[in-house]
Amino acid sequence: MWVLYQVVMALVLGLLGPILLLQRGAHYRSVLPARLGRRWPPPPPPDAAGRGPLWIHAVSVGEVGVAATLVDALPADLPLLVTTVTPTGQRQAQRAFGARPSTVVTYLPFELAPLVTRFVDRFAPRALVLIEGDYLPLVLRAMHQRQRPTVVVNGRVSERSFARMRPVADDWPRTFAVLGLGRISHFGMQTDADAERLRALGVDSARVTVTGNLKYDGAAPDVPPALAALVRRCAAGRSILLAGSTMAGEEAILLDAFQRIGAARALLAIAPRHPERWDAVAQQIEARGFSLARRSAIDAEAAMQRGDAPATADDAPDVLLLDSLGELAALYGVADIAFVGGTLGATGGHNPIEPARFGRPIVVGPSMHNFREIADAFTAADAWVQLAADDADAAIDALASRWRAWLDAPAEAAAVGARARGLIDDNRGAAARSCAQLRSLWADPGAGATA
Repeated sequence: MWVLYQVVMALVLGLLGPILLLQRGAHYRSVLPARLGRRWPPPPPPDAAGRGPLWIHAVSVGEVGVAATLVDALPADLPLLVTTVTPTGQRQAQRAFGARPSTVVTYLPFELAPLVTRFVDRFAPRALVLIEGDYLPLVLRAMHQRQRPTVVVNGRVSERSFARMRPVADDWPRTFAVLGLGRISHFGMQTDADAERLRALGVDSARVTVTGNLKYDGAAPDVPPALAALVRRCAAGRSILLAGSTMAGEEAILLDAFQRIGAARALLAIAPRHPERWDAVAQQIEARGFSLARRSAIDAEAAMQRGDAPATADDAPDVLLLDSLGELAALYGVADIAFVGGTLGATGGHNPIEPARFGRPIVVGPSMHNFREIADAFTAADAWVQLAADDADAAIDALASRWRAWLDAPAEAAAVGARARGLIDDNRGAAARSCAQLRSLWADPGAGATA
């Protein structure tokens, strides 16, 4: 079984790797040395008892944010190894943890036995914490063989994932257990529904706890004064519509809806989800005749030190392209209205909690199946507006109408934002519960190890 799995993984990497590099080479080329077992940093120093680091694996940006919230609740002197898979996640992790004592941030190697074995032996982690779950069989096997526990924090099993996993668990239960969930010592799940789906996959209830969603616990980031001043200067007294984490196809809808509002009323700030799309989005903006400012072309600190006067209506841009990394979460604090991307197509949505922390009124599209429980909570609390649009034209109409309604009635928009912030406050506490679940991993490094 393990040989077959290795053959399949080698074939997948061999076939898909070159295609991915051709399509997104500039973005992914930097990950190869570490993912192929080269340029790994030295391990963090062990603690006073000689124990290795707690290994936290966070696939990409969203999981890194959850990891940062968790780490804030852990002992400050606990050695950590933090791994990611994506370049954006790695950059976010370096910013979040790079200055933390006794902490090393690097990429997870590809799922090939020689690489995984070398990695685990090099860093000798006392335990592995999977943020939300990334069940890589060879990684789980390596930790199991060394009698080191693996724990899931902020775990979730979406309806789509459950539908894919259920037939395998039913038809090949032993294979499913050995290659996946059977190697996990304990699961801390976000919701009762996630826990029920896990139990339906054959996981013993004794290994499952509902700890809540850590994303609610994160604090609203500080808004850098220079960055806030930059955006307000571009707005020149107009309202600020911020569209975050947009995906391919969404910018066209946003720009068409914005055209109906008119740049005289608002500045549209767009933050595409993937850096490799920045230039293409800039071309879309200019092709529609909008004046464009690119965040990367403006030195916010220098402008603030010079004391640049606010832009006038004549020289202010229509659209600000946020072609930068790590600034979006804070910039929600400057916005008047937030749109959360990944929701107008079939992507499945992105997390609305970041703008909600600032009490911003939020509008999203109909696609939120990857965040169904969060979406249900926002809907039940009347803490956002979710558009019901089944094609691009309907989405343009609905989005333009919503923007216009909130610009015309700011008190109504503020009330929606206040309910969103109240929802966040009401759901805090997962960090403390997750930390309690993990406490044995630094008190007793063998606690919870699989048999």
